[in-house]
Amino acid sequence: MIGKVSKIKGYAIGMFFISTALLAQTQPEDVALVSDDFQESYYESLMQKGMENYDKAIVSLEKCLKIQPENPVVYHELGKNYFFQKDYPNAEKAYIKATQLDSKNKWYLIDLYEVYYETKNYNEALLVVQKIVPFDKKYKEDLVSLYMYTQQFDKALVLMNELDETVGKTELRDNYRLEINSQTKNNVSNKGELEKAIENSPKNEENYISLIYLYTDNNQEDKAFQVAQKLEKNIPESEWAQVFLFKYHINENDGNGAAKSIERVFNGSKIDKKIKYRMYNEFLIFALKNPAFESQLNKVTAYFENDPEFDVHKEIGKFYYKKKSWDLAVKNLEKSFKNKNTDLETNIFLLASYEETNNYEGIVKVASELIDTFPNQPEYYFFAGKAASQLKNFKKANEILETGLDFVVENKELEIDFLNLLAEVSTALGNAKKSSEYLAKANNLKSKK
Repeated sequence: MIGKVSKIKGYAIGMFFISTALLAQTQPEDVALVSDDFQESYYESLMQKGMENYDKAIVSLEKCLKIQPENPVVYHELGKNYFFQKDYPNAEKAYIKATQLDSKNKWYLIDLYEVYYETKNYNEALLVVQKIVPFDKKYKEDLVSLYMYTQQFDKALVLMNELDETVGKTELRDNYRLEINSQTKNNVSNKGELEKAIENSPKNEENYISLIYLYTDNNQEDKAFQVAQKLEKNIPESEWAQVFLFKYHINENDGNGAAKSIERVFNGSKIDKKIKYRMYNEFLIFALKNPAFESQLNKVTAYFENDPEFDVHKEIGKFYYKKKSWDLAVKNLEKSFKNKNTDLETNIFLLASYEETNNYEGIVKVASELIDTFPNQPEYYFFAGKAASQLKNFKKANEILETGLDFVVENKELEIDFLNLLAEVSTALGNAKKSSEYLAKANNLKSKK
């Protein structure tokens, strides 16, 4: 659904943003007074309108029309009084007559627009706003909303791209784009309009971006790639071109192309960090499958070195863990742990990496610290108990494991691991009976899996 935006003239019930500064300008209520009767009737109408006696104001204005039947100001005032009475048909007629008599007065058009807005006649409202825009460019925002209401998405996109470039982006326009993308899977006219817009304005980056999204949403990846190439050619400094080209290079297993694109994006400043995070994770997965690009991965990793919002050491640590490069995994995971020890995944990967390097003292130290901080987390007890067992401290291992087992809830795999390890520790302590009991419980759980 299209979201609500501010109503014109200050009250927020509709779809259009209108400048309050604009509305503060003086409206055209001056009139050439040619007779005392006209003057008396006209000012009587203003007084009655001020007291909300709209019927009496209308009677006075009708007297004015008998004296000056072609005065646009009088028709404008009539329109206002009918509008305040919610008599929209008569308000429309009066405003139309005022615009016919003086087509260059934007206030007559603005008030006529308000009638069409109130009556939800968006097609007519659109025609009126198109006439207002030459007088006041701010109404282009209203025009975008009207294009959305009348589902002229191609024109909305082109105008939104223009506004993004000239006055800056807005959340409203971003939401409109999402709405368009969800409704225009196969809308050829949208694509045609954007292609024309690109030809007419090859330096407008937003038109390329919108067209790429339309092709991508329609699974036309080759066409999206062609547009991205055209964007790179016409706007060589475009970082967005590299975002789209990066995705294509990854899909085509082109590591060199992907590396060049991601480095250009990371060295720029226009692309949002969230997009850079996604690109980094994609390149991380790619490098895991293609080790030849590990050096390029390290180069872009440095970009996030001091970023508090993205734990790059965790990601690179997991990367090396999956590569079985245990020392590098430990090095990076220790950095992540030092910065923040509240992430369960990081902590588990670090303890597992210590285990792979037979660093049982390290496990005992870190796991004990974590147990003190997070006493309800059974995984930390398991690692601590296993490490104590490997260090031949079976009594300590048994104590830790029995305590940790109490915290295992709805995790049969972990519970079985605890029971099997307790059975080994009990055997080492010479308690064969206890060991058999633990093994029996473990086997019982396995049979229920």
